[in-house]
Amino acid sequence: MRWSALSLVSLLGLASLPMWANASEDYGVLIISRERLEVPTNCEIGLYVNDQLAGRLFQEQATAFNFPPGKISLQLKLLPGQVPGCLPGMLATPLQAITLKAGDVRKYRIAQKEKGMYLLPAKLEY
Repeated sequence: MRWSALSLVSLLGLASLPMWANASEDYGVLIISRERLEVPTNCEIGLYVNDQLAGRLFQEQATAFNFPPGKISLQLKLLPGQVPGCLPGMLATPLQAITLKAGDVRKYRIAQKEKGMYLLPAKLEY
């Protein structure tokens, strides 16, 4: 009797685990860097992933994300902040799509050209 009650409690505990928790699924790592001074502004830059603000970068910062394999839509925008003159731009930068595979580690740095900011592939250097 005791054994069956313990078994029942164990099975109920396993059933309550989230279905999306799959240890066999691998992720890709995406690193976005603003370590170089290629963007001539000290304003905060917002990184939007699939139209959602996912990160904020100041000069000399980097951030990393774990994503499931697939296509990711990225966009950069200036964010209003506490630094004088940091107002969001009227024009949004174009969307960039990056496709990650399971186990990928990819690094991009923020650069700027006449049409605005964009992500440029960079070396991992570690």
